[in-house]
Amino acid sequence: MDEFTRNLIVRRWETMLEAVNRLGGRVDPLIVEPPATKADVESLERRLGTSLPAALRDVLLTFSRSVEFRWFLPDDYRLPAEFRHIFCGDCHWSIESIEMSNEGKEHWIKVVFPDPSDPYDAVWHDVLAVQDVGNGDYLAIEIRANEPNPVTYLSHDDGEGHGLKLGEDFKDFLLRWSRLGCVGAEDWQWLPFATADGSLDPNCDLATSYRALIGAQI
Repeated sequence: MDEFTRNLIVRRWETMLEAVNRLGGRVDPLIVEPPATKADVESLERRLGTSLPAALRDVLLTFSRSVEFRWFLPDDYRLPAEFRHIFCGDCHWSIESIEMSNEGKEHWIKVVFPDPSDPYDAVWHDVLAVQDVGNGDYLAIEIRANEPNPVTYLSHDDGEGHGLKLGEDFKDFLLRWSRLGCVGAEDWQWLPFATADGSLDPNCDLATSYRALIGAQI
């Protein structure tokens, strides 16, 4: 990832946290650790038994090995009806947590979603989980083909966002999600910004309105 893109993403995160802080919400500090080493990445790949998607590998090696921050709107802050389910943002992924997320994902596959021929189950197969949403859902990268490797939402309970395409690859995902201040990560917080074809659009009219309401010029 080039320096301009790295700085752009971090600045968007910082701007969102500043906006939430002005509203009187809760902000957990932004932590962006240094990049991983090649040895770190190769060790993770050995433990996972698969190569990392190219964009994820590049982000870990040239941007950060671990990112973490959260924000919460004030309890008494009310957004318009179309945004009524939005209350927080949660971005946390690391070279360490990827392995744990995939262990959790594999458990769901074994117990609940074992059939790759079933359309719902199939979304859980041939993907690499990168973030545990915290409610049994995951953000994951498809590894069914070489490139691109789109980022997809995995819902464990028939969530409307199941299979939502969050980005063309992990870098594109970070660019899109950062434009929304990393809202979520539950699927129902993403849905106002989903297109009819099941993709995330941070440039849609609702996204523009949302940024204006929060006061985040990102």
